[in-house]
Amino acid sequence: MADAPRVRFAPSPTGYLHVGGARTALFNWLFARHQGGAFILRIEDTDRQRSQPELTEAIIAGLEWLGLDWDEGPLHQADGIERHRVDAERLLESGAAYRCFCTPEELETMRAAAKEEGRAAAYDGRCREIPPEGAARRAASGEPHAVRFRMPLGLTEWDDLVQGVTRFQNRDIEDFVILRSDRTPTYNLAVVSDDLEMRISHVVRGADHISNTPKQIQIYRALGAELPAFCHVPLIMGPDGKRLSKRHGATAVGEYREAGFVPAGMRNFLALLGWSPGDDTEYMEPAELVTRFSLERINKKPAVFDLEKLEWLNGQHIANTPDPKLAEWIAPKLIDSGLSDEIEWKDRQDWFESVLHLVKTRARTLNELYDRVRPFFVPAVEYDPAAVKKHWKDPTGAAERLDRLRDELEGLEAWNEEALEAQLRALAEVMGIGAGKLIHPLRVALTGSAVSPGIFEVMNLLGRDVVLRRIDAAIDHLRGS
Repeated sequence: MADAPRVRFAPSPTGYLHVGGARTALFNWLFARHQGGAFILRIEDTDRQRSQPELTEAIIAGLEWLGLDWDEGPLHQADGIERHRVDAERLLESGAAYRCFCTPEELETMRAAAKEEGRAAAYDGRCREIPPEGAARRAASGEPHAVRFRMPLGLTEWDDLVQGVTRFQNRDIEDFVILRSDRTPTYNLAVVSDDLEMRISHVVRGADHISNTPKQIQIYRALGAELPAFCHVPLIMGPDGKRLSKRHGATAVGEYREAGFVPAGMRNFLALLGWSPGDDTEYMEPAELVTRFSLERINKKPAVFDLEKLEWLNGQHIANTPDPKLAEWIAPKLIDSGLSDEIEWKDRQDWFESVLHLVKTRARTLNELYDRVRPFFVPAVEYDPAAVKKHWKDPTGAAERLDRLRDELEGLEAWNEEALEAQLRALAEVMGIGAGKLIHPLRVALTGSAVSPGIFEVMNLLGRDVVLRRIDAAIDHLRGS
């Protein structure tokens, strides 16, 4: 039996956890969980100037919110700098790398000349032929230098698990720096060194890293190491076909959390950005995603970020979330806004969960859910102008109908959905009007909106006192009192 796979998510703490990074983390996590392997979190923080501890915390918080737990880590790339230097020395000793003494000014002149001649601004390899002994003496004397990898002749090729057979001509890749003059490693060396140390079996990352892969493959080979499997997942595009960015809206995972998206909805949506379960299934609970996920079903072409689809999926997950769990999310917002308090919430928890159960099927986000719950708590509703214009366009007539209905409701013995519906429909028949002529003005009076869950369910949960009080307020409003 083959060893269980080991995968990693390796964000740089130079920005927040964005949608693309979150999708990469999710694919790695799903693969590890499906295969019974290990998911490792590694923070790539060797860029000391740009790395910020608070961004590391934000990335970790984003992963935790998404429910992506890791088996090892968070490990820090900066902790491996000595190992990176040792690997660079190994490459120097074997001749796979060499010391480069070019100054920043010389490199700039080189780039400018290449630009003038219409060539790629690549290093021209002028330090390649310095004898190793001479280079070592110059280095020992304190002369500043970087270490460059000696790109071999030929072709670098690999069979990518998503992109298929991928080839690069080595002549098109310059001798790249692996150790800067300050003895800090560059990305390509540090990544290979870390992946070897962590025994990574599959490198699953965005397609924007494809150009780094031939460099890393050559470092693996020069170190005499076995290659991992490479899997480059498609980029995420906006609806306009351009790479997803802030011009398309929110890109950081934390922004979606603030907007009221739930972890299960976000996971479901991210999983479908470039991956398919093989049929038309879209709504999937976390356990089903783990069961059905495979790297083989990742698509090659770019994925399109569809906000409407995210909102629909999120709404489906909200509708299928147990009411007590929803209460844990919504109650704090009601308490913070002063519409309820902890004592009331605990005393009326069953009632509160019944309200959530009634309204949750129409909400696409937790923020929308809060807005739909709010009318059950406010001391007085605000009337939506569009609803007023549509259902209270005849203020005198609406007030008269509500007045008649109020009298009937005040004397009603049983207060439940069946009794309320029977009483309203009986009154409509007596008045010689359709039931809607009572229901629509009543809905505006009770919720302030033209849209709500079933009006008799709303009335039952609001209770007799609140219903009568809101009808009185609506009548006063209509009569200009």
